[in-house]
Amino acid sequence: MDIASLSTALSMTSVNNDVGAIMLSKQLDTMENMGDSMIKLMEQSVNPHIGGNIDISI
Repeated sequence: MDIASLSTALSMTSVNNDVGAIMLSKQLDTMENMGDSMIKLMEQSVNPHIGGNIDISI
């Protein structure tokens, strides 16, 4: 067994795991932002007329 190739393979596995963890973190952040946006849209759909008109009496 070649120690150098084993070391290289293990280091590549570590790099792949690190990249995977970073991508998962980015994906979770994106999904959280999308969820927040969806909640805002749902809140607006419950009361669609709020803020749409201004009543002014002179």
